[in-house]
Amino acid sequence: MNATLAGRPSAAKIRVLVVDDSALIRSVLKEIIGSQPDMEVVGVAPDPIVAREMIRKLNPDVLTLDVEMPKMDGLDFLEKLMRLRPMPVVMVSTLTERGSEITMRALELGAVDFVTKPKISISSGMQEYADTIADKIRAAARARIRRQAPAAAPTAAEAESRVLPTLKNPLTSSEKLIIIGASTGGTEAIKEFLMQMPSDCPGILIVQHMPEGFTRSFAQRLDNLCRISVTEAVHGERVLPGHAYLAPGHSHLLLARSGANYMTQLDQGPPVNRHRPSVDVLFRSAASHAGKNAVGVILTGMGKDGAAGMLEMREAGAWNVAQDEASCVVFGMPREAIAVGATHEVGPLKSLPGMVLEHLHRHGGRSLRV
Repeated sequence: MNATLAGRPSAAKIRVLVVDDSALIRSVLKEIIGSQPDMEVVGVAPDPIVAREMIRKLNPDVLTLDVEMPKMDGLDFLEKLMRLRPMPVVMVSTLTERGSEITMRALELGAVDFVTKPKISISSGMQEYADTIADKIRAAARARIRRQAPAAAPTAAEAESRVLPTLKNPLTSSEKLIIIGASTGGTEAIKEFLMQMPSDCPGILIVQHMPEGFTRSFAQRLDNLCRISVTEAVHGERVLPGHAYLAPGHSHLLLARSGANYMTQLDQGPPVNRHRPSVDVLFRSAASHAGKNAVGVILTGMGKDGAAGMLEMREAGAWNVAQDEASCVVFGMPREAIAVGATHEVGPLKSLPGMVLEHLHRHGGRSLRV
């Protein structure tokens, strides 16, 4: 795949094309985006057919794209766009089960991120919504975009090289935990990481910045693809080997202890670093309750959520890795964690599962006590 990196002079505005079949939504998005000092709406389109011509003429930096539109389905348009003319795309999604499933597929096809449809009738939260859209467009404008090539079946040698060994002593794996945090670009990064986890791996807790209504679809999609079980976390369940627990979009996910067992804990406290769920909240709880039994993993994402918590994990004895810049969609979160000295190693996404499992091979017999 060919990689291109969106870039522009620092003084230039981010040029955005809005594509949505609703005239009202187009108007709202145009007003929100146009009010940002570093952005301008260069055009609006009611469907992908019109958008296709406008992309050729206007050459926008970022596209906002409705997931369900007439004349051409949003997914069909996105697939063609990312194959023929890759560019940063932020999907505008509905808060429905179908909308969340389509959004997960759009992220697989190469969309950088997504926002939900604005609730026009609720003006009190519009400023927060506007800030969210603006942040996601800024991240998309800086994102590393890769041309989507048709998937080719791996050769026998490639398939063999991707098979990772199971843990040498599964009985000790329950004493260990893998703690993962991600944001922009994280859905695909988490998928790639978890698909390489063996069925006897330690329990995994995950925070991916994602709104309520989408985390369940994401967990179900992962569960269908991985050898381990992946579920949306619920409050008070025991953390088991071979299982991954994804923070629901409405709550912080924390690690807790009940006797010798690790447990999940959900909390609907205020956002941390503007996020709920927050990576820092999960990482800090892992530092407190798992210490040296934890392995921290910070993946692609915008902002700095997770850096401070990962440093606390390292200070408590955890071993931490970060995704490298070349393989990140947005290098913000890993960069911040590296900058504060929270990580032990940095590597490309495809290598991180092996690095983590190798560490667990070497340190699988430690006591649960911290």
